[in-house]
Amino acid sequence: MTALLRPALTAFGVACLVCAATLASSGTAFAQAKQQQPAPAQQAAPAQQQAPALKQVALTDKQLDGVLAAQKDMDAITEKLSENTAPDQKVIAQLEEVAKKHGFAGYDDYNNVVDNISLVIGGFDPATKKYVGPEAVIKAQIAQIQADKKLPAKEKKEALDELNQALKTPALQVENKGNIELVAKYYDKLVAALGDDEN
Repeated sequence: MTALLRPALTAFGVACLVCAATLASSGTAFAQAKQQQPAPAQQAAPAQQQAPALKQVALTDKQLDGVLAAQKDMDAITEKLSENTAPDQKVIAQLEEVAKKHGFAGYDDYNNVVDNISLVIGGFDPATKKYVGPEAVIKAQIAQIQADKKLPAKEKKEALDELNQALKTPALQVENKGNIELVAKYYDKLVAALGDDEN
């Protein structure tokens, strides 16, 4: 639900966020592919429209600890929101307060850190918990869906179409390579905290 309030990312950023949600899923390949759908706020923007660029930052232990500590409070606020309703000033003020309480300059700062984390997590292989890059993760998901004999043909086609479209999108590269090692250190906690966020 937090994704409703986050600025829309580039199509690749969405794919990265999706990969983060996928990593937390232990369901079928279709369940993973269904998580490829962007949140309603992200669907509102046409695919051709240029989303705001992600401001990449060098992540710190303090920021990751802050995200993990804030997540329960953030979820408590955002779970009450309707999916197609923009947050009002009261909700925004609550989100700002939670972000500041956990060491962020504000909610935008918190979101930027979460988006940077999601960019990195999107390139992790969920089986090995090693960074392989988002393209390799998407290709593995495609292979898993193609091998799934129980998935109805229509759903399989939709999932494969979405994954193939994500594969065609130019990959946003992680600029701060130290972020990969840092996210790896917190990988399990981050996936547990943020994974359901993107459903």
